[in-house]
Amino acid sequence: QVQLVESGGGLVQAGGSLNLSCAASISSFSIVAMGWYRQPPGKPRQLVASITNSGSTTYADSVKGRFTISRDTAKNTVYLQMNSLKPEDTAVYYCNLKAPYNYWGQGTQVTVSS
Repeated sequence: QVQLVESGGGLVQAGGSLNLSCAASISSFSIVAMGWYRQPPGKPRQLVASITNSGSTTYADSVKGRFTISRDTAKNTVYLQMNSLKPEDTAVYYCNLKAPYNYWGQGTQVTVSS
């Protein structure tokens, strides 16, 4: 049973920073990619950033230059460093694992106050 354990969400003022982490209980040989999606209230879930097993990264245009995704392959953990946060970044953030099937974390709330 694959488990994704997320941490790091919370409440922050605009301009602040948060760091999310997600640890996967799976063999690293199975991982194709890991990433973060977010779902604002009343909106669909959307990709924020992802990183493949080879280290290639993808970012949503809205977070480029502000967010950085990274990973610790020894710990099967992915991180999302979020800087210069804006109120529109408020959402539930979900960790995603492709191995090769899709697995999802339970979600962590990020709230950015103006």
